[in-house]
Amino acid sequence: DDGRIDIDVNSGLAETLVNLVPKNRVSVHTPSRRLTIQRSWNIRLNIVIQVVGSRGDVQPFIALGQELQKHGHRVRLATHDCFDSFVQDSGLEFYPIGGDPKELMAYMVKNPGLLPSMKTLRKGEVQHKRTMITEILFGCWRSCIDPDPKSQEPFTADAIIANPPSFAHIHCAQALGIPLHLVFTMPWSSTRAFPHPLANLRTEKVDPEFINFASYGIVEFLTWKGLGDVINKFRRSLDLEPIPASVGPLIVETLEIPFTYCWSPALVPKPVDWNSHIDVCGFFFRDPPLYNPPADIDKFLRFTPPPIYVGFGSVVIDNPEKMTSLILEAIDASGVRAIISKGWSNLGKSLTPYSENVLFIDDCPHEWLFQHVTAVVHHGGAGTTACGLRNGRPTVVVPFFGDQLFWGRMVAAAGAGPDPIPHQSLTSEALSRAIAFCLTSEANAVAQDISSRMASERGTQAAVQSFHANLPFETTLCDVIPNLPAAWSYKKAPIRLSKLAAGILVNNSVIDWNDLSSYETSSTYIENNRWDPVTATASAYASLIGKMGSATMDMLCDPYAEMKRSHSESSNSATTAGRAVIAGAKGFGRFNIALVKGTLIDIPFAAAEGFRLAPKLYGEDVKDHGKVKDVKSGLEVAGKNFAHGLYDGFTDLYKRPYEDAKSDGALGFVKGLSKGTLGFVTKTASATVGIVAYPGQGISQSIRHMAKSGTRRDIKSRKMAESEHLMHNYEPRDFAEFVAIFECLRKE
Repeated sequence: DDGRIDIDVNSGLAETLVNLVPKNRVSVHTPSRRLTIQRSWNIRLNIVIQVVGSRGDVQPFIALGQELQKHGHRVRLATHDCFDSFVQDSGLEFYPIGGDPKELMAYMVKNPGLLPSMKTLRKGEVQHKRTMITEILFGCWRSCIDPDPKSQEPFTADAIIANPPSFAHIHCAQALGIPLHLVFTMPWSSTRAFPHPLANLRTEKVDPEFINFASYGIVEFLTWKGLGDVINKFRRSLDLEPIPASVGPLIVETLEIPFTYCWSPALVPKPVDWNSHIDVCGFFFRDPPLYNPPADIDKFLRFTPPPIYVGFGSVVIDNPEKMTSLILEAIDASGVRAIISKGWSNLGKSLTPYSENVLFIDDCPHEWLFQHVTAVVHHGGAGTTACGLRNGRPTVVVPFFGDQLFWGRMVAAAGAGPDPIPHQSLTSEALSRAIAFCLTSEANAVAQDISSRMASERGTQAAVQSFHANLPFETTLCDVIPNLPAAWSYKKAPIRLSKLAAGILVNNSVIDWNDLSSYETSSTYIENNRWDPVTATASAYASLIGKMGSATMDMLCDPYAEMKRSHSESSNSATTAGRAVIAGAKGFGRFNIALVKGTLIDIPFAAAEGFRLAPKLYGEDVKDHGKVKDVKSGLEVAGKNFAHGLYDGFTDLYKRPYEDAKSDGALGFVKGLSKGTLGFVTKTASATVGIVAYPGQGISQSIRHMAKSGTRRDIKSRKMAESEHLMHNYEPRDFAEFVAIFECLRKE
């Protein structure tokens, strides 16, 4: 049991998700927006890059951050504390988000997929990892709004770039109202071309392309199953509504969040069923660091023949002594010279110098070292794989977890290496055969061909173009200083202001901070998926019961938790009792709010939406009346839905039979009559229920907006601090031009 996800197409979940796979195959390739949106970008943004993972996961984002800096952006890389110097030495700002990558790597080796082993469950490691994820979530949020930890220079993000395992990205973007762009080294978007890298498929009767597509939903479903409650608690702290279980797993795909994959199209081309918001840009390579090898490495490389490289980077191996012995046996059997990287597992630590044909080394830049070896043996991390192929080196992949098996398979499919050897199956004989394969002229020729095709790619430059192409250009511009992003909205006129412009205008007493509200350049709306009135109302009832049950548990458990906390703080009995009563009262309040809101608002709203969307079931396009954000929009949507619902419902009774009879005769008339009757029932029902439900939802949203204002106030205060800082540090000090532009706009 390697902890990966075995997907059996006969299981209930798999069957359901396979049935949701679009039946129509896409045959025409959709070009990425980078290739269709041609515009220069001169708006300087505060960009936070959030990365969770090993050093190899962080390194591509350093290259991306350096390229973004060339375009004038201020770039902060938020990742684990231990990568502080690694990030800052590259010239980027650093923000620590917590979490221990060594612990994460050790956990992933023991549990390569999403399902923990029984041994891990017994040790309580899962709860420890959930606690670590909570720490990372809050660290990611602070990275968006906190000043620089060292210089204390204020920072509020204008855009977020993140890898999917950082988890906080979309929630931070929603709270701040800013764009999000995801970047990753392995496929995370549903496609028929290949399965999810963490899935083992058993496909006997089902079309493999269908189960490939469904595997992404299954993996996301299991991820949400394990972390959904943690994420929703985090959202509550940001004053955001919880995400329903029916929406959470595929929220990134539903919202079509822009996604860039940093691998070479020469190795894995962009699948034909990925839309324009998804891009494949090429591997990200940082500028090679200046490196002078130590004397032992320099001396070893002067001898012939050139060695092979063996190393597993950040992977924490359970038994490094056994692995070292196995590698040395394979090297002896192959008759090759080898450089072995000690890595985080410290391979070879108990050995005296083994032989003149083997050298154990500490950290050494792959960009330099791989130019001097004949083949590489490694764990299959995307960065290491990219570096090996860029230098034309045949590759043996020994995967441990994550995307490593995927990259091993891609290398083998291209012919640049043998089939990957999972670390559980690794033997000295298997490794020796794999090394022999890499030393063949055929493998070398394929690796050299891939290298020549990669030479023309500019991964980081293409990724920055993709990032810019997916930004909302028109809504980002400041009306006073157009090369800066808007962060404020002037309440008395439709004028967008950057942080600097607002600071200048307030400092010159042209406006007051109370005249400004925080401006959202990219608003995120997360809505429940509705298909029909039956499932919609059933889902709303289930959600109501769940919220009431959760509130009941809070009434019972929170007082006990408060008593425990007070006891640990040595509080007196009166204080302890007071805290316990308040905690219980909060749970009671949540219970009543859930009951009233669920019965009077959520269920009618779900029914109205279910009736409105039901015609989609027989292929009809449904009108979008807009989002319900407040009382005003609720009344507008109710009015539109009522008018269109009644009109379309009554006209369907004669229009549908007539149109279908013209095309299919008597049978068409019967079909049309059925559709017309169904349309009449659903559309008039939606119109009738919606006249109350949509305004009710609008009132609920407005009340929530007023009651949950803590995060908005915090964001506003952070923006004010940065506005004042930028104004005081701006040169030249002549602000008259900016004031004049604003006054002109205000008069208009």
